[in-house]
Amino acid sequence: MPKRSLELNPVTRITADAVGEPGHRTFYVQARKGQALITLLCEKEQVQALGVAIQQMLDELKTKYPKGANFMQLQMDMTLEEPLAPEYRIGQMGLGYDEDHDLIVLVARELVPEDTNEEEASVTRFFCSRAQMEALSRHTSDVVSRGRPICPLCQKPIDKDVEHFCPRSNGHADEVVFA
Repeated sequence: MPKRSLELNPVTRITADAVGEPGHRTFYVQARKGQALITLLCEKEQVQALGVAIQQMLDELKTKYPKGANFMQLQMDMTLEEPLAPEYRIGQMGLGYDEDHDLIVLVARELVPEDTNEEEASVTRFFCSRAQMEALSRHTSDVVSRGRPICPLCQKPIDKDVEHFCPRSNGHADEVVFA
């Protein structure tokens, strides 16, 4: 049985964002329903994967359930709300669909130590409209792109304060120039 089971059905607001300087950012997923605000800590890669998965799901739903596919794009305030007091760090995320209410469900499971039973992890479910999830997907791309530039040769982040050594340059390039 999960340690805690949290649920916002439906959310009035959902976002994913980062706080801090590129290279030292902390990423969050946050949702609100009325007075209830749930903030979860996550990794940049999880935010990026979430945005891609949402877009894929929206495309699938458009084919399988076209009735709810025509929605207006929302322009929402996607900034994080204070206080940033995360309930837990996300280990796994998944998406589901509530056909009866035409809501996409984001399920987040707590990251637990290896010696802990997975069933003891807290679980959170956010029930969101297609329009909210589409706005979240667009926003995740922006959040991820605000990070450090990526070396076009080795695909590793380039820190502005540290000289970047790219093993793929094989000593032939003095510096990487971005066009």
